[in-house]
Amino acid sequence: MKRIFLISATATLFLGTTSAWPQTAGVAFGGTGSFDPLELQHARARGIQDKAHLVHYTKKFDLSGLPEYKPDGKLSGTIRQWGSNYLADSMLGRYLEDGFRKYHPDVKFADNLKSTFIAMAGLYTKQADLAPMGRKPTWDELQAYQRVFNSSPVEIAMATGSYDVAGWTFALNAFVHKDNPISKLTLEQLDGIFGAERDGGWTDNKWDSTVARGPEKNIRTWGQLGLTGKWADQPIHVYAYNLNYHFPRDFAENVMQGGYKWNEKLKEYSNEALPDGSALISAGKLLAAEVGKDPYGITYTGKLYGTARVKALALAATEAGPYVAATLDTVQDGSYPLSRHVYYYVNRAPGKKIDPLVREFLRYVLSREGQDAVQRDGKYLPLTAEVVRAQLKKLDETGKKSTSLE
Repeated sequence: MKRIFLISATATLFLGTTSAWPQTAGVAFGGTGSFDPLELQHARARGIQDKAHLVHYTKKFDLSGLPEYKPDGKLSGTIRQWGSNYLADSMLGRYLEDGFRKYHPDVKFADNLKSTFIAMAGLYTKQADLAPMGRKPTWDELQAYQRVFNSSPVEIAMATGSYDVAGWTFALNAFVHKDNPISKLTLEQLDGIFGAERDGGWTDNKWDSTVARGPEKNIRTWGQLGLTGKWADQPIHVYAYNLNYHFPRDFAENVMQGGYKWNEKLKEYSNEALPDGSALISAGKLLAAEVGKDPYGITYTGKLYGTARVKALALAATEAGPYVAATLDTVQDGSYPLSRHVYYYVNRAPGKKIDPLVREFLRYVLSREGQDAVQRDGKYLPLTAEVVRAQLKKLDETGKKSTSLE
């Protein structure tokens, strides 16, 4: 009797990337006959466990510029965490907690790590002290928090997103058809392609009218990017994630200066179910496939969805350059402009310091030992010394001055 084993629930969102998974994480679709529900349950459990232990990156980055962790006395108490399941679906959460308890054995953790979507709610309902998130909060999430506390949560970058691991906040790449002569773009050019004229943009929940731009900066043909001959008058076909996804928000913040007015002819894609309903094909895979068929197309998505029919472009923050291609190293060191971070968000009253126990744990996460735990887990990438210094400065300065929305 043939049995059908399905990829675990978390993995189904990323069908097409399972070649990197161990065989126990899921077996090919197809076949006939019935299956044993208990055996299916065990297969799914093995899949989640294997994903947790899977190390995607084995490179050891130089962490010598990061501070060694030196405990500020012995602490005790409980840290309540609500948020990202990616700490629970990997070894990282365990590595960080166990590493911290080596110095503070009386500290306990009470974790509700089901999803980034519950993180901010944990803070503003005062059920959590710390909220790990795989992205920045949405406007609505921040608005809800601010209504309760009349302030903003403290944001601390805890790791760099991955280079190409599905789900682990991978860097975003601009892809064109393999036959397209273009090889590089600036972020302003990407804004011109994907965006539209706007009256301003958002930084967190603050509207900034100084980043307004007019329609003269719209880029709608390949000739506007310097291509000649048969390319000059061809319209640029823009393919992108459905605007309800968080990818457009990250892209808009980094490329469109927080503006959310998009190209009027943008074609939107979302995850698509297989005909039998057993799994989802990732929108990223669909986007790359569309551009692979369209010589005049462009999209943005993760490197993991690239195919032989598309090519990734080098990007630069400004015309002055440098133009940087996405690699493991350039994503980790932040020189690639569309690298991303993952965050901890922290409760604290306006004008007050962060709770000493939570602050100490964050100091550990930002230490050489904490970032080595990120590296050992092998999915996210460790922070650079420059980013760590900025986060430690934020921890030190938080609460020194009070404003209505700190």
